[in-house]
Amino acid sequence: MNVLITGVTGMVGSHLVDYLIENTEWNIYGFIRWNDRLDNLEHHFDRINKKDRIFLINGDLNDLPSVISAVEESEANYVFHLAAQSYPKTSFSAPLETLQTNIIGTANLMESIRDYGEDDVVVHVCASSEIFGRVPKDKLPIDEECSIHPASPYAISKVGTDLLGRYYAEAFGITIMTTRMFTHTGPRRGDVFSESTFAKQIAMIEAGLQEPTIYVGNLDSLRTYADVRDAVEAYYLLVTKNPIGGEYYNIGGEYTCKIGDMLNYLISQSTRDDIKIEVDADRLRPIDADLQVPNTEKFRDHTGWKPKYTFEETMNDLLNYWR
Repeated sequence: MNVLITGVTGMVGSHLVDYLIENTEWNIYGFIRWNDRLDNLEHHFDRINKKDRIFLINGDLNDLPSVISAVEESEANYVFHLAAQSYPKTSFSAPLETLQTNIIGTANLMESIRDYGEDDVVVHVCASSEIFGRVPKDKLPIDEECSIHPASPYAISKVGTDLLGRYYAEAFGITIMTTRMFTHTGPRRGDVFSESTFAKQIAMIEAGLQEPTIYVGNLDSLRTYADVRDAVEAYYLLVTKNPIGGEYYNIGGEYTCKIGDMLNYLISQSTRDDIKIEVDADRLRPIDADLQVPNTEKFRDHTGWKPKYTFEETMNDLLNYWR
């Protein structure tokens, strides 16, 4: 079996490689841009250099010929479309790039799969829980049929991603499933996300590289946290457990708290007892999706998936990663 992973150098993509290397015998084709940092795949360099099950293909989602080449070269039985401009805060300052990459880039991939992909290909299109945006409290927990109210250009772009996946499944009979993964984190999480920048700042404070003040944004947003290692297992089950084209699923963890509570836990695990908290206006979004609590029954009933990592394990591993 062959698998094509877009966004293979990201947190989720690299953990998916880890999972597939350990749990399958699939050949893994990773789609990367020429200037992508490869740090997250460093522990696989020996395999990559020897072309032992892991192969990297250069290209860009916004360059259709390179996407076509990746689909043809990989001859993929499974495609995980994880690549995106994935930072909500960044999307406010770079909305056009976000829309171009996440919507047109996804359309390029879907067209390439339709025209050049394997007949029996199974595709996972990764949307986001951010599509739901500003959800009224009476609609919690959020199920798949909840109305959408995207609160950032990133969220709007992921609405397009979500709908494109479902359209290509329904219009052309391709086995494509769309997921709305809620907050997921762990080692290798980018430092533009709240829990990761908090952990990084704590590690820097402990190392004497930053004054004992953590700079924060909105601490009142409610989040349900999952571990990235649970997330990639969910994605594997998505494409291997009776995949149904056109289906869409909410996926997320079990531990819900305010961002401020998550920060307090991380601080409690620090070796320093003098850490202060200060709000940084630059870290606040113009609009915030502040009630991100999922109903995941549909996906669990279909696949039997259940998270294995506790909130505490995830946060401790994230903190130790930055240390």
